[in-house]
Amino acid sequence: MNQFVVSARKYRPATFDTVVGQSHITNTLKNAIKTKHLAQAFLFCGPRGVGKTTCARILAKTINCRNIAENIEACNECESCKSFNAGQSLNIYELDAASNNSVDDIRNLVEQVRYAPHSGEFKIYIIDEVHMLSSGAFNAFLKTLEEPPPYAIFILATTEKHKIIPTILSRCQIFDFNRIQVEDIATHLEYVSRSEGISAEADALHIIAQKADGALRDALSIFDQIVSFAGTSITYKDVITNLSILDYDYYFRVTDDLVNGNIPAILLLFNELLGDGFDGHHFINGLGSHFRDLLVCQDVVTIPLLEVSKNIRERYKEQAAQTPPILLLQLLEICNKCDLEYRSAKNQRLHVELTLIRMCTTANGGLPATTHFPVYEKKNFEVVNQSITSISSSSSNIITKVVEKEVLVKMETVKDVFQEPIITISKVEVKEGVSDEFEQKTSAMKPNAKVLDTIQETILHKSPVSATARLGGSLLKGTSLNALSKIAPVKEEEKSIHIDELPVDKIDNERLQKVWEDFALQQQREKKIQLFTTLTMDKPILLDEKTIELVIHNQSQNNLLQEEKQNLMDYLRKQLNNFHLQLITRIEERAGTDDVAYTNKERYLKMVEKNPDLEEFRKQLGLELE
Repeated sequence: MNQFVVSARKYRPATFDTVVGQSHITNTLKNAIKTKHLAQAFLFCGPRGVGKTTCARILAKTINCRNIAENIEACNECESCKSFNAGQSLNIYELDAASNNSVDDIRNLVEQVRYAPHSGEFKIYIIDEVHMLSSGAFNAFLKTLEEPPPYAIFILATTEKHKIIPTILSRCQIFDFNRIQVEDIATHLEYVSRSEGISAEADALHIIAQKADGALRDALSIFDQIVSFAGTSITYKDVITNLSILDYDYYFRVTDDLVNGNIPAILLLFNELLGDGFDGHHFINGLGSHFRDLLVCQDVVTIPLLEVSKNIRERYKEQAAQTPPILLLQLLEICNKCDLEYRSAKNQRLHVELTLIRMCTTANGGLPATTHFPVYEKKNFEVVNQSITSISSSSSNIITKVVEKEVLVKMETVKDVFQEPIITISKVEVKEGVSDEFEQKTSAMKPNAKVLDTIQETILHKSPVSATARLGGSLLKGTSLNALSKIAPVKEEEKSIHIDELPVDKIDNERLQKVWEDFALQQQREKKIQLFTTLTMDKPILLDEKTIELVIHNQSQNNLLQEEKQNLMDYLRKQLNNFHLQLITRIEERAGTDDVAYTNKERYLKMVEKNPDLEEFRKQLGLELE
């Protein structure tokens, strides 16, 4: 029985030209050999399995070759090359720093450096995983690395360059190895499969190349594993089954269902994936990568960034043409949020399902395409479907526009899947009493007193007809069209009021001060102390019959006042019976006083003015201002 040799060793490159995906390194080394500009120390760094140690061995072999070919490759015929190929060269030493990392190990190495080569021109020392050396070993190695004998060359290899002390780095020529591209790995796997007499689908080799994450050694190990599983014929199905990889087809199906608004199909597909043993977090990350690839396909310039086979690339192009870029950006943002919150979620399955539903509603303008509003036709009534953007709704929440003779009412009831319900009542015009049929239609529904009060106030206090009342949370429970049926009768002369016709009573400073003080005391009773202080620090000034000016003393007060401005103006207009009142604010800092309310940032800047060293102290600690 012949001993099996893994592909990573059997097909290990023996010349510079056979190194995969590192041409920028091999060309530099060949030119250095050709011009005899060889450094005393090389540092090869990069990810695992990309050819660092292989290039070190090829370099060591080529340097001592006595008959270097015109393409700067070893001849494999001279005594030095033969001894190297047989593993018996006395001029090339390999040291594993992971297991020989003490000061004594380095001292033994330095002792060997003192002796000239037995044959050949150079002695080459390859130290693998050099970052594992202790600090004492690094320091013991410094002098020899800086001033080695003319016949000694050191080649250091590491996957973690940041762990090597700067004094070592400064004494070496540093070569950074790149992750090998998917296409290069797939091409090399195709060569290996042909050499082994194995038939392999291109899509299957691409999946192996992607799974290797830029490491050719990993790709060859996976290839051996698939060969053991599938035999001499490797198919795409064999690879995704053996490696437990989600098929591209799943993501294409999910994207199609998202665009079509088919929530049930998406949830069933996710359930199928969970049943097959796939992790929800892995699925979300893969879906995000799929959206990224679709976004890449939007422009012909960025299509080369798509690392898939030709067949899959055509499917990406086809689906990308049907998916707007702005939608893909929104879906990517939702995916990223789900990824960040997944680990902390108590119910991770529900978390992913809600994410998929949110994606579906986003893709369909806020409403799943499979959700339809019913249409009703009654005598003297017309119920019209209306679209909702950026809000998802269950089929039980109906957007209605009811028209009945002289009564025009537009009422919108919206319930977000993830939030409390919100009701918007707008454009209320009452010309006649509500008809018997309309009252009979809504009498069975329980009225909401607070909504009723809002509607009555909108009409009775003669607010603009297009005014909107927005209520949220628990106030809306039980809200229905019945609220409109209880509106008190309105006189004929009040039914159509323009904003210019609203009352504008004359007011004076004394009356203004009284109403202003009442509002301030009301804020004090409600424990809004900062607002109370802002309102009472200076008295308002009546500039004319429509304009009130208030002097404030910092930006913090101004921000607070802007938040409560609408409530303040509503109160003043109602109490003073002047619906054209406007409030303007003027910031005027007090001179010679320190009793002004500052924000945290303002306080800090004041402290820095007195002591500039405070800012330098903040920078040294890496603190940030909120």
